[in-house]
Amino acid sequence: MSHTFRRVRAGQVIAVAAAVPLALSLAMAGSVYAEPGAPPERQIADEIKAAAVNQHLEKFQSIANANGRTRAAGTAGYDASRDYVAGELRRAGYTVTLQPFTFQAFQERTTAVLAKEAPAAPTTYKATPPNRSEIGDFATATYSGSGDTKAPVQGVDLVLTPGPQPNTSTSGCEAADFGKFTRGNIALLQRGTCTFADKARNAQAAGASGVIIFNEGQAGRTDTFTEPLDEKGITVPVVGASYTVGKDLATAAKPVVRLKTDTESLPATTHNVLAESKGGDANKVVMAGAHLDSVRAGAGINDNGSGSAGLLEVALQMATLQPKNKVRFAWWGAEELGLIGSKYYVSNLPATERSKLRLYLNFDMIGSTNFAYKIYNGSGGPAGSAQIEQNFNRYFDSRGLSHVRTPLDGRSDYGPFLRAGIAVGGLFTGAEGIKTRQEQQMFGGTAGRPYDPCYHRSCDTTANINNTALTVNTGAIADSMQTYANADNPPGTAATPRPAAER
Repeated sequence: MSHTFRRVRAGQVIAVAAAVPLALSLAMAGSVYAEPGAPPERQIADEIKAAAVNQHLEKFQSIANANGRTRAAGTAGYDASRDYVAGELRRAGYTVTLQPFTFQAFQERTTAVLAKEAPAAPTTYKATPPNRSEIGDFATATYSGSGDTKAPVQGVDLVLTPGPQPNTSTSGCEAADFGKFTRGNIALLQRGTCTFADKARNAQAAGASGVIIFNEGQAGRTDTFTEPLDEKGITVPVVGASYTVGKDLATAAKPVVRLKTDTESLPATTHNVLAESKGGDANKVVMAGAHLDSVRAGAGINDNGSGSAGLLEVALQMATLQPKNKVRFAWWGAEELGLIGSKYYVSNLPATERSKLRLYLNFDMIGSTNFAYKIYNGSGGPAGSAQIEQNFNRYFDSRGLSHVRTPLDGRSDYGPFLRAGIAVGGLFTGAEGIKTRQEQQMFGGTAGRPYDPCYHRSCDTTANINNTALTVNTGAIADSMQTYANADNPPGTAATPRPAAER
């Protein structure tokens, strides 16, 4: 899952009781929702076994092991993952397309430096190495510029007494925040309601010689955190730092800091993998996707081998069926660099084809070890999104499994579809966020700990998978895709872009 995020619309996480009668949920759902005990929905879901999905995960792990322990976009590990998925789909009889697109392949050439040189005793902070094998006090942001600057640090609209809720800081989100900023200083900013790219762009325009963006300070938001910037346009050094580093710099008396990054971004080509059923009504297309790339730090087996493997197994199970509607599957490239593959797909989809696309389902991280069953909240999405959420609710209710809502915050590949006005939904088991006590009671695991302790780290291997969550969620994918593949009137209408104020 990418660190890219957008402004979050209001929407709370709501626990849904497993005891809701199935008949009631079906009555509310309408004719699009098939009775879960009837074939083929329940049949396909029941045929999903952890061993079959794990075969794909083992293949992804072996590919990473043979290619520098990564499957990141632009590497041989990604290309081999692409070829494996495409080969399995072709053998199953799908029409498979490799959609090429260009992107900027980013790398750190040497380890970054962040050091407070004044006042008092110098402090050198621990860097996250370029291979991200361990997380330090700070890390270079993807698409940071290169540079070596020594200058005073100047805080911009900081909150050093965090409130109970995340995503409340607006530090650096508006150009006006830099009205009193001294050109040449290093801007000290804070994670919050807008993207790191927005913050870095505003700071650079105000004359900052470097940018440090530190975490917010609430539980689960204290460690070093980064997300991709714009592929082009940021030329100054930009790093993400822990809350401790940010507070240390913010409270020091006129600190002078050295900030050095050594990076390069070069044009490269990679591919999305698209597979389509040969049959089905081409005027009613139902689509599901998962990103295939990992971060450079590791094999990315939960993020997002889990979604990729689950979706692949469902596609293979559905290969011999004759759907009423055209079924399309996608494995996206360069998600971890800012949803680049899915953005390219949506922006290059002709208007006539876009109008035929009734819905898009996204599956990014479905096997987190400290999982919660999270269903995207469709109430604020385009028409049809709420129905998609209801259908997932029905599936989990039918199995007596608790579930919670998670916001459509744009952090994964459904984002471009959402902004294009296409009905969206999907499943998620949690990333770097912290499990609540209520979720511990509902799902087990450990409250106060991340859903995925190996998120974006080298330990995201086949040992970092909960097979129960993986199997349940893959069954839910099968149920939903077969339901919509055979629905007379699947959710969603001809896509209408949302007003800019709502994006």
